Amino acid sequence: MDDSKRLPELRRIDFPTDFLWGCSTSSFQIEGAADTDGRVPSIWDSFAATAGKIRDGSDARVACDHYYRWQEDLDIAQSLGLNAYRFSISWPRVISDINGTVNEVGLQFYSDLVDGMLARGLQPWATLYHWDLPQYLQDQGGWENRATVQAYLHFADVISRRLGDRIKHWITHNEPWCTAMHGNWDGMHAPGKRDFKAALQVCHHVLLSHGLTVPLLRRNVADAKVGIALSLHPLRPASDKPEDIAATRRHDGLRNRWFLDPLHGRGYPQDIWDLVGAAAPQMHDGDLQAIAVPLDFLGVNYYFPEVIQDAPHNPPLATSLTHDPTLERTAFGWEVAPHGLVTLLKRLKQDYPVPPMYVTENGASYEDRLEDDGSVVDTQRRDYFIRHLAALQEARQAGVDVRGYFAWSLIDNFEWAEGYLRRFGLVYIDFETQQRTLKISALWYRDFLQAPN
Repeated sequence: MDDSKRLPELRRIDFPTDFLWGCSTSSFQIEGAADTDGRVPSIWDSFAATAGKIRDGSDARVACDHYYRWQEDLDIAQSLGLNAYRFSISWPRVISDINGTVNEVGLQFYSDLVDGMLARGLQPWATLYHWDLPQYLQDQGGWENRATVQAYLHFADVISRRLGDRIKHWITHNEPWCTAMHGNWDGMHAPGKRDFKAALQVCHHVLLSHGLTVPLLRRNVADAKVGIALSLHPLRPASDKPEDIAATRRHDGLRNRWFLDPLHGRGYPQDIWDLVGAAAPQMHDGDLQAIAVPLDFLGVNYYFPEVIQDAPHNPPLATSLTHDPTLERTAFGWEVAPHGLVTLLKRLKQDYPVPPMYVTENGASYEDRLEDDGSVVDTQRRDYFIRHLAALQEARQAGVDVRGYFAWSLIDNFEWAEGYLRRFGLVYIDFETQQRTLKISALWYRDFLQAPN
Protein backbone atom coordinates (compact mmCIF):
# COMPACT_ATOMS: atom_id res chain seq x y z
CA MET A 1 0.00 0.00 0.00
CA ASP A 2 1.45 3.39 -0.96
CA ASP A 3 1.46 6.33 1.44
CA SER A 4 -1.70 7.81 -0.09
CA LYS A 5 -3.58 4.65 0.89
CA ARG A 6 -1.90 4.00 4.24
CA LEU A 7 -4.61 3.40 6.81
CA PRO A 8 -4.91 6.20 9.35
CA GLU A 9 -5.16 5.63 13.08
CA LEU A 10 -8.80 5.80 14.04
CA ARG A 11 -10.38 5.62 17.49
CA ARG A 12 -13.97 6.08 18.56
CA ILE A 13 -12.78 8.04 21.60
CA ASP A 14 -11.60 10.78 19.24
CA PHE A 15 -15.21 11.47 18.28
CA PRO A 16 -17.72 13.16 20.61
CA THR A 17 -19.42 10.92 23.16
CA ASP A 18 -22.84 11.82 21.69
CA PHE A 19 -21.79 11.13 18.08
CA LEU A 20 -24.29 8.90 16.29
CA TRP A 21 -23.05 5.64 14.81
CA GLY A 22 -25.45 3.79 12.56
CA CYS A 23 -26.24 1.91 9.39
CA SER A 24 -28.82 2.73 6.75
CA THR A 25 -31.31 0.52 4.92
CA SER A 26 -34.39 1.08 2.75
CA SER A 27 -37.72 -0.73 2.72
CA PHE A 28 -37.95 -1.85 -0.90
CA GLN A 29 -34.38 -3.11 -0.96
CA ILE A 30 -34.67 -5.42 2.04
CA GLU A 31 -38.24 -6.16 3.10
CA GLY A 32 -39.60 -8.51 0.46
CA ALA A 33 -43.12 -9.71 1.33
CA ALA A 34 -44.29 -7.96 -1.81
CA ASP A 35 -47.88 -9.21 -1.71
CA THR A 36 -48.13 -9.77 2.04
CA ASP A 37 -50.56 -8.24 4.54
CA GLY A 38 -52.08 -5.71 2.19
CA ARG A 39 -49.00 -4.24 0.56
CA VAL A 40 -49.78 -2.94 -2.94
CA PRO A 41 -47.37 -2.58 -5.88
CA SER A 42 -44.85 0.24 -6.11
CA ILE A 43 -43.27 1.72 -9.21
CA TRP A 44 -40.24 -0.44 -8.51
CA ASP A 45 -42.32 -3.62 -8.61
CA SER A 46 -43.58 -2.57 -12.03
CA PHE A 47 -40.12 -1.54 -13.20
CA ALA A 48 -38.56 -4.84 -12.11
CA ALA A 49 -41.34 -6.75 -13.90
CA THR A 50 -40.42 -5.02 -17.17
CA ALA A 51 -37.98 -7.02 -19.27
CA GLY A 52 -34.49 -5.56 -19.49
CA LYS A 53 -34.80 -3.02 -16.67
CA ILE A 54 -32.93 -4.98 -13.96
CA ARG A 55 -29.46 -6.14 -14.99
CA ASP A 56 -29.75 -9.67 -13.62
CA GLY A 57 -33.47 -9.99 -14.36
CA SER A 58 -34.30 -10.22 -10.65
CA ASP A 59 -36.88 -8.48 -8.48
CA ALA A 60 -37.36 -7.61 -4.82
CA ARG A 61 -40.35 -9.80 -4.07
CA VAL A 62 -38.31 -11.58 -1.39
CA ALA A 63 -35.10 -9.51 -1.25
CA CYS A 64 -33.62 -10.02 2.26
CA ASP A 65 -36.90 -11.28 3.73
CA HIS A 66 -36.53 -8.52 6.33
CA TYR A 67 -40.31 -8.34 6.79
CA TYR A 68 -40.06 -11.70 8.57
CA ARG A 69 -36.44 -11.53 9.77
CA TRP A 70 -36.34 -7.99 11.14
CA GLN A 71 -35.65 -9.11 14.69
CA GLU A 72 -32.54 -10.98 13.55
CA ASP A 73 -31.39 -7.96 11.58
CA LEU A 74 -31.90 -5.61 14.52
CA ASP A 75 -30.06 -8.07 16.74
CA ILE A 76 -27.13 -7.80 14.34
CA ALA A 77 -27.29 -4.01 14.42
CA GLN A 78 -27.26 -4.10 18.22
CA SER A 79 -24.37 -6.58 18.29
CA LEU A 80 -22.24 -4.19 16.25
CA GLY A 81 -22.60 -1.51 18.90
CA LEU A 82 -24.67 0.89 16.80
CA ASN A 83 -26.65 3.55 18.61
CA ALA A 84 -28.79 4.57 15.64
CA TYR A 85 -30.55 2.82 12.77
CA ARG A 86 -31.82 4.51 9.63
CA PHE A 87 -34.66 2.80 7.79
CA SER A 88 -37.41 3.79 5.38
CA ILE A 89 -41.15 3.27 5.50
CA SER A 90 -42.88 1.66 2.54
CA TRP A 91 -45.67 3.93 1.32
CA PRO A 92 -47.35 1.02 -0.57
CA ARG A 93 -47.36 -1.03 2.63
CA VAL A 94 -49.14 1.66 4.62
CA ILE A 95 -51.51 3.46 2.21
CA SER A 96 -53.54 1.07 0.11
CA ASP A 97 -55.18 3.15 -2.60
CA ILE A 98 -55.72 6.51 -4.26
CA ASN A 99 -58.30 7.37 -1.58
CA GLY A 100 -55.67 7.22 1.15
CA THR A 101 -56.99 4.10 2.88
CA VAL A 102 -54.69 3.13 5.73
CA ASN A 103 -53.47 -0.47 5.91
CA GLU A 104 -53.39 -1.10 9.63
CA VAL A 105 -51.36 -4.30 9.31
CA GLY A 106 -48.61 -2.51 7.42
CA LEU A 107 -48.60 0.34 9.92
CA GLN A 108 -48.33 -2.13 12.79
CA PHE A 109 -45.27 -3.68 11.17
CA TYR A 110 -43.42 -0.38 11.45
CA SER A 111 -44.69 0.18 14.97
CA ASP A 112 -43.26 -3.20 15.98
CA LEU A 113 -40.04 -2.46 14.10
CA VAL A 114 -39.54 0.84 15.94
CA ASP A 115 -40.27 -0.82 19.28
CA GLY A 116 -37.61 -3.38 18.36
CA MET A 117 -35.07 -0.66 17.70
CA LEU A 118 -35.76 1.10 20.99
CA ALA A 119 -35.56 -2.18 22.90
CA ARG A 120 -32.06 -2.66 21.47
CA GLY A 121 -30.80 0.85 22.18
CA LEU A 122 -31.04 1.95 18.55
CA GLN A 123 -32.28 5.49 17.93
CA PRO A 124 -34.76 5.24 15.02
CA TRP A 125 -34.15 7.51 12.04
CA ALA A 126 -37.10 7.22 9.66
CA THR A 127 -36.94 8.08 5.97
CA LEU A 128 -40.43 8.69 4.64
CA TYR A 129 -39.63 8.32 0.95
CA HIS A 130 -36.89 6.13 -0.48
CA TRP A 131 -38.18 5.90 -4.07
CA ASP A 132 -40.99 3.32 -3.70
CA LEU A 133 -43.95 5.39 -4.93
CA PRO A 134 -47.24 3.45 -4.99
CA GLN A 135 -48.06 2.42 -8.55
CA TYR A 136 -51.62 3.74 -8.16
CA LEU A 137 -50.14 7.23 -7.86
CA GLN A 138 -47.85 6.74 -10.85
CA ASP A 139 -50.95 5.77 -12.82
CA GLN A 140 -52.19 9.31 -12.12
CA GLY A 141 -48.93 10.92 -13.25
CA GLY A 142 -46.71 10.20 -10.27
CA TRP A 143 -44.54 13.03 -9.00
CA GLU A 144 -45.25 15.04 -12.17
CA ASN A 145 -48.79 15.45 -10.84
CA ARG A 146 -49.02 18.07 -8.11
CA ALA A 147 -51.72 15.96 -6.45
CA THR A 148 -48.99 13.51 -5.41
CA VAL A 149 -47.71 16.19 -3.03
CA GLN A 150 -51.01 16.05 -1.14
CA ALA A 151 -50.96 12.25 -1.15
CA TYR A 152 -47.48 12.37 0.36
CA LEU A 153 -48.64 14.77 3.05
CA HIS A 154 -51.41 12.34 3.98
CA PHE A 155 -48.88 9.50 4.16
CA ALA A 156 -46.58 11.59 6.34
CA ASP A 157 -49.46 12.57 8.59
CA VAL A 158 -50.56 8.96 9.10
CA ILE A 159 -47.04 7.78 9.88
CA SER A 160 -46.09 10.61 12.20
CA ARG A 161 -49.33 10.45 14.19
CA ARG A 162 -48.81 6.74 14.77
CA LEU A 163 -45.05 6.63 15.32
CA GLY A 164 -44.16 10.15 16.39
CA ASP A 165 -44.24 9.27 20.08
CA ARG A 166 -41.17 7.10 19.44
CA ILE A 167 -39.45 8.53 16.35
CA LYS A 168 -37.92 11.98 16.76
CA HIS A 169 -35.60 12.06 13.72
CA TRP A 170 -37.26 12.25 10.31
CA ILE A 171 -35.84 12.38 6.79
CA THR A 172 -38.48 13.50 4.31
CA HIS A 173 -36.79 12.26 1.13
CA ASN A 174 -33.75 10.25 0.20
CA GLU A 175 -31.82 11.61 -2.78
CA PRO A 176 -34.33 13.69 -4.77
CA TRP A 177 -31.78 13.70 -7.60
CA CYS A 178 -32.31 9.98 -8.12
CA THR A 179 -36.08 10.22 -7.81
CA ALA A 180 -36.23 12.94 -10.44
CA MET A 181 -33.27 12.44 -12.76
CA HIS A 182 -32.63 8.70 -12.75
CA GLY A 183 -36.36 8.02 -12.67
CA ASN A 184 -37.47 10.50 -15.32
CA TRP A 185 -34.49 11.84 -17.29
CA ASP A 186 -32.09 8.98 -18.00
CA GLY A 187 -34.65 6.24 -17.27
CA MET A 188 -32.24 4.13 -15.22
CA HIS A 189 -34.69 3.92 -12.32
CA ALA A 190 -38.42 3.59 -11.92
CA PRO A 191 -40.66 4.73 -13.48
CA GLY A 192 -38.15 4.66 -16.35
CA LYS A 193 -39.05 7.85 -18.22
CA ARG A 194 -36.66 9.82 -20.43
CA ASP A 195 -38.05 13.33 -20.33
CA PHE A 196 -35.94 16.18 -18.97
CA LYS A 197 -38.87 18.53 -18.51
CA ALA A 198 -40.75 15.85 -16.58
CA ALA A 199 -37.69 15.27 -14.42
CA LEU A 200 -37.48 18.93 -13.42
CA GLN A 201 -41.18 19.00 -12.61
CA VAL A 202 -40.78 15.87 -10.49
CA CYS A 203 -37.87 17.47 -8.70
CA HIS A 204 -39.93 20.55 -7.87
CA HIS A 205 -42.85 18.55 -6.52
CA VAL A 206 -40.55 16.36 -4.43
CA LEU A 207 -38.90 19.44 -2.92
CA LEU A 208 -42.30 21.04 -2.38
CA SER A 209 -43.58 17.94 -0.61
CA HIS A 210 -40.51 18.10 1.61
CA GLY A 211 -41.11 21.75 2.48
CA LEU A 212 -44.79 21.24 3.28
CA THR A 213 -44.10 18.13 5.35
CA VAL A 214 -41.57 19.71 7.70
CA PRO A 215 -44.14 21.82 9.62
CA LEU A 216 -46.60 18.92 9.57
CA LEU A 217 -44.06 16.67 11.29
CA ARG A 218 -43.30 19.37 13.82
CA ARG A 219 -46.99 19.70 14.63
CA ASN A 220 -47.47 15.97 15.02
CA VAL A 221 -44.23 15.09 16.80
CA ALA A 222 -43.02 16.72 19.98
CA ASP A 223 -39.34 17.68 19.70
CA ALA A 224 -39.16 16.50 16.08
CA LYS A 225 -35.87 16.88 14.22
CA VAL A 226 -36.53 17.02 10.48
CA GLY A 227 -34.15 17.00 7.54
CA ILE A 228 -33.59 15.69 4.03
CA ALA A 229 -30.85 13.40 2.64
CA LEU A 230 -29.18 14.64 -0.54
CA SER A 231 -26.79 12.79 -2.83
CA LEU A 232 -24.03 15.35 -3.26
CA HIS A 233 -20.79 15.21 -5.23
CA PRO A 234 -17.61 17.26 -5.15
CA LEU A 235 -16.72 18.14 -8.72
CA ARG A 236 -13.52 18.91 -10.56
CA PRO A 237 -12.91 19.84 -14.19
CA ALA A 238 -11.21 17.33 -16.45
CA SER A 239 -8.62 19.97 -17.36
CA ASP A 240 -7.75 23.59 -16.69
CA LYS A 241 -9.32 24.63 -19.99
CA PRO A 242 -11.89 27.43 -19.52
CA GLU A 243 -14.58 25.38 -21.24
CA ASP A 244 -14.13 22.46 -18.81
CA ILE A 245 -14.20 24.83 -15.84
CA ALA A 246 -17.40 26.40 -17.16
CA ALA A 247 -18.89 22.95 -17.77
CA THR A 248 -18.13 21.96 -14.19
CA ARG A 249 -19.99 25.02 -12.96
CA ARG A 250 -23.00 24.07 -15.09
CA HIS A 251 -22.93 20.49 -13.87
CA ASP A 252 -22.70 21.67 -10.28
CA GLY A 253 -25.76 23.80 -10.94
CA LEU A 254 -27.99 20.83 -11.61
CA ARG A 255 -26.23 18.14 -9.56
CA ASN A 256 -25.83 20.11 -6.33
CA ARG A 257 -27.08 23.70 -6.39
CA TRP A 258 -30.50 22.82 -7.90
CA PHE A 259 -31.28 21.22 -4.54
CA LEU A 260 -29.12 23.14 -2.08
CA ASP A 261 -30.12 26.62 -3.26
CA PRO A 262 -33.91 26.33 -2.91
CA LEU A 263 -33.58 24.45 0.38
CA HIS A 264 -31.57 27.38 1.73
CA GLY A 265 -33.89 30.12 0.51
CA ARG A 266 -32.16 31.12 -2.72
CA GLY A 267 -34.61 29.65 -5.20
CA TYR A 268 -33.41 27.62 -8.15
CA PRO A 269 -30.00 28.77 -9.45
CA GLN A 270 -30.62 31.41 -12.10
CA ASP A 271 -27.85 30.22 -14.43
CA ILE A 272 -29.41 26.78 -14.69
CA TRP A 273 -32.96 28.11 -14.86
CA ASP A 274 -31.95 30.19 -17.87
CA LEU A 275 -30.14 27.23 -19.42
CA VAL A 276 -33.05 24.76 -19.20
CA GLY A 277 -35.48 27.27 -20.72
CA ALA A 278 -38.88 25.76 -21.50
CA ALA A 279 -38.07 22.65 -19.44
CA ALA A 280 -38.16 24.69 -16.22
CA PRO A 281 -40.78 23.44 -13.75
CA GLN A 282 -44.19 25.00 -13.28
CA MET A 283 -44.49 26.61 -9.84
CA HIS A 284 -47.21 28.24 -7.76
CA ASP A 285 -46.87 31.35 -5.64
CA GLY A 286 -45.40 30.40 -2.28
CA ASP A 287 -43.71 27.19 -3.45
CA LEU A 288 -40.17 28.47 -3.01
CA GLN A 289 -40.98 29.84 0.43
CA ALA A 290 -42.37 26.45 1.43
CA ILE A 291 -39.29 24.60 0.16
CA ALA A 292 -37.02 26.93 2.14
CA VAL A 293 -38.45 26.01 5.55
CA PRO A 294 -35.51 25.80 7.98
CA LEU A 295 -34.04 22.33 8.50
CA ASP A 296 -32.98 20.80 11.78
CA PHE A 297 -30.23 18.87 10.00
CA LEU A 298 -28.94 18.09 6.52
CA GLY A 299 -28.31 14.49 5.54
CA VAL A 300 -25.32 14.08 3.21
CA ASN A 301 -24.99 10.91 1.14
CA TYR A 302 -21.44 10.73 -0.16
CA TYR A 303 -20.01 8.07 -2.43
CA PHE A 304 -17.71 9.59 -5.06
CA PRO A 305 -16.58 12.79 -6.82
CA GLU A 306 -17.29 13.52 -10.46
CA VAL A 307 -14.89 14.77 -13.13
CA ILE A 308 -16.51 17.01 -15.75
CA GLN A 309 -15.64 18.02 -19.27
CA ASP A 310 -17.31 20.27 -21.79
CA ALA A 311 -19.55 18.44 -24.26
CA PRO A 312 -21.18 20.92 -26.67
CA HIS A 313 -23.26 18.25 -28.39
CA ASN A 314 -24.73 16.86 -25.15
CA PRO A 315 -27.70 19.07 -24.23
CA PRO A 316 -29.11 20.49 -22.07
CA LEU A 317 -26.04 21.12 -19.90
CA ALA A 318 -23.40 20.42 -22.57
CA THR A 319 -21.35 18.43 -20.07
CA SER A 320 -20.20 14.85 -19.68
CA LEU A 321 -18.44 12.76 -17.05
CA THR A 322 -14.95 11.45 -17.65
CA HIS A 323 -13.49 8.19 -16.37
CA ASP A 324 -9.82 7.87 -15.44
CA PRO A 325 -9.01 4.12 -15.42
CA THR A 326 -5.90 4.69 -13.30
CA LEU A 327 -7.87 5.79 -10.23
CA GLU A 328 -8.86 3.42 -7.44
CA ARG A 329 -12.46 2.32 -7.89
CA THR A 330 -15.08 0.10 -6.30
CA ALA A 331 -16.62 -2.85 -8.12
CA PHE A 332 -19.38 -0.47 -9.17
CA GLY A 333 -16.78 1.69 -10.92
CA TRP A 334 -17.07 4.54 -8.44
CA GLU A 335 -13.90 6.44 -7.61
CA VAL A 336 -12.64 5.87 -4.06
CA ALA A 337 -11.86 9.38 -2.84
CA PRO A 338 -12.07 9.83 0.94
CA HIS A 339 -10.80 13.39 0.77
CA GLY A 340 -13.74 14.23 -1.46
CA LEU A 341 -15.85 13.99 1.67
CA VAL A 342 -13.72 16.68 3.31
CA THR A 343 -14.02 18.88 0.23
CA LEU A 344 -17.78 18.42 0.09
CA LEU A 345 -18.45 19.08 3.78
CA LYS A 346 -16.21 22.16 3.82
CA ARG A 347 -17.95 23.49 0.71
CA LEU A 348 -21.37 23.07 2.34
CA LYS A 349 -20.23 24.95 5.44
CA GLN A 350 -18.66 27.72 3.38
CA ASP A 351 -21.40 28.22 0.78
CA TYR A 352 -24.61 27.68 2.75
CA PRO A 353 -26.05 28.43 6.20
CA VAL A 354 -26.27 24.69 6.81
CA PRO A 355 -27.70 23.24 10.01
CA PRO A 356 -25.85 20.37 11.73
CA MET A 357 -25.01 17.64 9.24
CA TYR A 358 -25.05 13.86 9.33
CA VAL A 359 -23.44 11.54 6.81
CA THR A 360 -26.58 9.52 6.14
CA GLU A 361 -25.02 7.18 3.57
CA ASN A 362 -21.45 6.19 2.73
CA GLY A 363 -20.27 2.81 1.50
CA ALA A 364 -18.86 0.70 -1.30
CA SER A 365 -19.69 -2.31 -3.45
CA TYR A 366 -17.10 -5.04 -3.86
CA GLU A 367 -17.09 -8.60 -5.21
CA ASP A 368 -17.73 -10.35 -1.90
CA ARG A 369 -17.86 -14.11 -1.58
CA LEU A 370 -18.48 -16.56 1.19
CA GLU A 371 -15.28 -18.55 1.81
CA ASP A 372 -15.18 -22.26 2.65
CA ASP A 373 -14.49 -21.41 6.28
CA GLY A 374 -17.65 -19.28 6.46
CA SER A 375 -15.89 -15.90 6.38
CA VAL A 376 -16.32 -12.95 4.01
CA VAL A 377 -12.97 -11.19 3.69
CA ASP A 378 -13.94 -7.74 2.46
CA THR A 379 -10.79 -5.90 3.51
CA GLN A 380 -11.29 -3.31 0.76
CA ARG A 381 -14.61 -2.26 2.30
CA ARG A 382 -13.11 -2.22 5.79
CA ASP A 383 -10.32 0.05 4.55
CA TYR A 384 -12.86 2.20 2.72
CA PHE A 385 -14.72 2.85 5.97
CA ILE A 386 -11.54 3.58 7.91
CA ARG A 387 -10.34 6.09 5.34
CA HIS A 388 -13.69 7.83 5.03
CA LEU A 389 -14.17 8.08 8.77
CA ALA A 390 -10.72 9.62 9.02
CA ALA A 391 -11.79 12.12 6.36
CA LEU A 392 -14.95 12.84 8.35
CA GLN A 393 -12.84 13.51 11.42
CA GLU A 394 -10.63 15.83 9.39
CA ALA A 395 -13.69 17.82 8.34
CA ARG A 396 -14.86 18.00 11.95
CA GLN A 397 -11.47 19.25 13.07
CA ALA A 398 -11.75 21.96 10.41
CA GLY A 399 -14.92 23.21 12.09
CA VAL A 400 -17.64 21.39 10.16
CA ASP A 401 -20.54 20.45 12.42
CA VAL A 402 -21.07 16.76 11.60
CA ARG A 403 -22.83 14.81 14.32
CA GLY A 404 -23.24 11.28 13.01
CA TYR A 405 -22.33 8.63 10.43
CA PHE A 406 -24.53 5.96 8.88
CA ALA A 407 -22.77 3.28 6.85
CA TRP A 408 -24.52 2.02 3.73
CA SER A 409 -25.64 -0.61 4.27
CA LEU A 410 -26.30 -2.95 7.17
CA ILE A 411 -26.99 -5.92 4.89
CA ASP A 412 -26.56 -6.82 1.23
CA ASN A 413 -29.77 -6.05 -0.63
CA PHE A 414 -31.59 -5.53 -3.91
CA GLU A 415 -29.47 -2.80 -5.47
CA TRP A 416 -32.13 -1.20 -7.68
CA ALA A 417 -31.38 -1.51 -11.42
CA GLU A 418 -28.34 -3.67 -10.60
CA GLY A 419 -30.49 -6.33 -8.93
CA TYR A 420 -28.34 -8.56 -6.74
CA LEU A 421 -25.12 -7.95 -8.66
CA ARG A 422 -23.83 -5.32 -6.23
CA ARG A 423 -23.17 -5.94 -2.56
CA PHE A 424 -22.89 -2.96 -0.20
CA GLY A 425 -23.61 -4.65 3.11
CA LEU A 426 -21.48 -5.09 6.19
CA VAL A 427 -23.42 -8.34 6.48
CA TYR A 428 -23.38 -10.92 3.69
CA ILE A 429 -26.74 -12.32 2.60
CA ASP A 430 -27.00 -15.70 0.92
CA PHE A 431 -30.13 -14.90 -1.08
CA GLU A 432 -31.01 -18.58 -1.50
CA THR A 433 -30.90 -19.48 2.19
CA GLN A 434 -31.22 -15.97 3.70
CA GLN A 435 -28.30 -16.79 6.00
CA ARG A 436 -26.61 -13.70 7.44
CA THR A 437 -22.81 -13.62 7.83
CA LEU A 438 -20.84 -10.73 9.31
CA LYS A 439 -18.12 -9.64 6.92
CA ILE A 440 -14.66 -8.50 7.99
CA SER A 441 -15.92 -4.91 7.64
CA ALA A 442 -18.71 -5.58 10.14
CA LEU A 443 -16.28 -7.15 12.60
CA TRP A 444 -14.02 -4.11 12.26
CA TYR A 445 -16.95 -1.69 12.76
CA ARG A 446 -18.01 -3.66 15.85
CA ASP A 447 -14.51 -3.62 17.32
CA PHE A 448 -14.10 0.07 16.57
CA LEU A 449 -17.42 0.96 18.21
CA GLN A 450 -16.91 -1.27 21.23
CA ALA A 451 -13.26 -0.50 21.90
CA PRO A 452 -12.63 0.51 25.54
CA ASN A 453 -11.93 4.19 26.15
